[in-house]
Amino acid sequence: MEMFEAVRWTTRSLIAGTCRPTVVGIDNVPTDGPFIVAPNHLSFFDSVIVQALMPRPVAFFAKAEYFTTGGIKGKVMKAFFESVGSIPVERGEQAASVQALKTLLDILESGRGIGIYPEGTRSRDGILYRGRTGVGWLALTTGAPVIPVGLIGTENLQRAGEKGVKPQHFTMKVGEPLYFDKTGPDHSLPARREVTDRIMDAIAGLSGQERSTSYNQSKAAE
Repeated sequence: MEMFEAVRWTTRSLIAGTCRPTVVGIDNVPTDGPFIVAPNHLSFFDSVIVQALMPRPVAFFAKAEYFTTGGIKGKVMKAFFESVGSIPVERGEQAASVQALKTLLDILESGRGIGIYPEGTRSRDGILYRGRTGVGWLALTTGAPVIPVGLIGTENLQRAGEKGVKPQHFTMKVGEPLYFDKTGPDHSLPARREVTDRIMDAIAGLSGQERSTSYNQSKAAE
């Protein structure tokens, strides 16, 4: 926990000093107990931003390559992602897969926070795509409150296809918690779909994005 706080403080200070973000609604994050953070996804940096700016630890999936890359750069990446509680996942593994969801379930049952992108992968055209139902499954199975988050402008930090990072102002809007009845893992697909759609409606209200009724298709199965 001390390592997490040190890394979070350093990263938050760096973000605040270079990007001067606008953060709204941070008090909506519960002070104790499990919670699910559900943001839109525009940038590679979204997880880092949420993990740094949230008042409590939030565990996101991160590509396994971030933990296995060699050299000094690889060691730095591994140390960072481990310190903030990121979970390595193999490239091509779907965040909504049974095994991945069980990993997140274990974290929630221990009273901690997790982050999951309902869209599955980042949007390259700025459109908010249809949510996949993994987040609905977690909400109904655990009864943990869902915290919708709208990220605005994070795509400008690193444009698609570019390697350089350009500090830019962005906004993170944290919505009021959404509560759903705890049903356990035995619930219907329509119920899961309804919960997911409500979460996506809340995200859209925060981010102001144009919406699509289609799922976002990842590029090169990333």
